[in-house]
Amino acid sequence: MKKSMTISYEVGKNLYLNLTNQCPCSCTFCIRNHADGAYGSDPLWLEHEPSAEEIATALDSFDLSSYEEIVFCGYGEPTCRTDIVVETAGYIKRKCPSARLRINTNGLGDLINGCSVAEKICAVMDVVSVSLNAGTKDEYMKVTRPKFDNAFEAMQKFTADCVKTGKSEVIMSVVDVIPEEQIKASREIAEKLGAKLRVRTFDE
Repeated sequence: MKKSMTISYEVGKNLYLNLTNQCPCSCTFCIRNHADGAYGSDPLWLEHEPSAEEIATALDSFDLSSYEEIVFCGYGEPTCRTDIVVETAGYIKRKCPSARLRINTNGLGDLINGCSVAEKICAVMDVVSVSLNAGTKDEYMKVTRPKFDNAFEAMQKFTADCVKTGKSEVIMSVVDVIPEEQIKASREIAEKLGAKLRVRTFDE
């Protein structure tokens, strides 16, 4: 496992932010299982978790207005550092008010933080993308392998809470490696919660 301080990396027209390697899940399809980096990036395993100042310094080297989206997504679950996410989002918006911000999350922020985080997250994000991963609890637990027994329910509550704020576009995502019946069940869950479903290709 190679380590570095890759806080930001470009994917297509987006800039991605890698703020933590912590994650309460061990998804069977996670890219972390196969590589040290993603999409040609330097290693995303961090030597240490970056401070708000280090993140700001990394961001200062980019023209933030040139990206379609700035995405909070790296080799870990961003809501493990919810306060840093909120602080960084505020910094980006002050530097570039037109920036479109998205967080890719497993939706377990409430369990991670011991309190509801939907309002905090949606106050600073244009898009909240929640990894649904499967359409039934049994399959979700098999695929996602979370350390929390009530992860499936908590992920849905977080999604519903985000929708209720009315402040962010809320998307649930699955990867196309799951069977068609699971994709159909996932779509039903997303619709029930008021979110959109996105079916991602495995390497996307």
